[in-house]
Amino acid sequence: MQVSGFDSNVVLTRLTEKLYELLAALPMLLVALVLVWAFWMAGRWLSQRALLNRVASRNPFLRDLAQTTTRWIITLVGIVVALDLLNATAVVGAILGTAGVFGLALGFAFKDTLENYLAGVLMSLRQPFAPHDEVVIDGHHGSVVSLSSRATVLMTLDGNHLRLPNALVFRSVMLNYTRNPARRFELDVGVGVQEDLVEAMCIGTDKLATLDGVMVKPPPRAFIQSLGDSNVQIRYYGWVDQRTHDFLLVRSEAIRTVKLALDDAGMDMPEPIYRVQLTESTALEAEAKRAKALDAPTPADAPVASTALTRAASRSGRSQPATSQPVTSRAPVDTTRITDLDEQIADDRRKSGADDLLDPVAPRE
Repeated sequence: MQVSGFDSNVVLTRLTEKLYELLAALPMLLVALVLVWAFWMAGRWLSQRALLNRVASRNPFLRDLAQTTTRWIITLVGIVVALDLLNATAVVGAILGTAGVFGLALGFAFKDTLENYLAGVLMSLRQPFAPHDEVVIDGHHGSVVSLSSRATVLMTLDGNHLRLPNALVFRSVMLNYTRNPARRFELDVGVGVQEDLVEAMCIGTDKLATLDGVMVKPPPRAFIQSLGDSNVQIRYYGWVDQRTHDFLLVRSEAIRTVKLALDDAGMDMPEPIYRVQLTESTALEAEAKRAKALDAPTPADAPVASTALTRAASRSGRSQPATSQPVTSRAPVDTTRITDLDEQIADDRRKSGADDLLDPVAPRE
């Protein structure tokens, strides 16, 4: 039967031929499917082998990544072999070309995400820091809580969480205060220009050497930092073992005890001295002249004179008579290490579970 140029017999013949071709290729198609399944099982078996697990045994993230990558690579090889068996190499080329274009588009679309992911993989291999390390990364100061595939989590010194993208952490300059347990502190003291500077340095270093928390080796040291207008700046140095003592507490106690030692030795620690030269009469002097011309007392004369004398004495370096001595506590201060922040970090790490890529016992970069 033929209707307006449409030959149903031709269509039926072609459909029959395609059906016969499909039936003829069915055994080969089944073989190809079995081949893909066999490659998939082989990839699954190989990904579970002890050798692969041993390579990334210390890093669960790397172990899962290696297992998944191995399984998919072997499965893709099986698909390519199966398509070649079916004489469908043109399909292979088309699939690879499409995959390349698609991968390039995804790379541009998820550039930041992929960059953070790759940086997380590299840092999990290098282990640049450990949990509880006090670090400064790109100006951000805190202690390390965890490392995930996307971000590094810090806890600031006031207890807030700070998430930094792994790409930023990977390419930034990092200062680690914890890697070396010995950390040096410094403090500046200004003494009078007439004082014996060597004696002032010895008094400070001797006092630091007896302070609990200051290391004996390296010993405390002192240097003349600068010569000012009214005093000489002396800088004292000391070292703290951060494993047993708190850095800030030791530095605070060092400032207090060095100040007390210099006071006990009678060392002058003068305030800044300024010289003011007036070229015109002030409003107060003009008022005093007018009051004198009118032969009237000025109520503000006495306080002004007293204040002027006090300022003059202060600027000339003469101390005023002390009405009472300040009470200063000389009891030692406990400088042992404070663990408040460490306890909060440990609690956070327990809650994070297996998402952390940091290994506390792994060798560091």
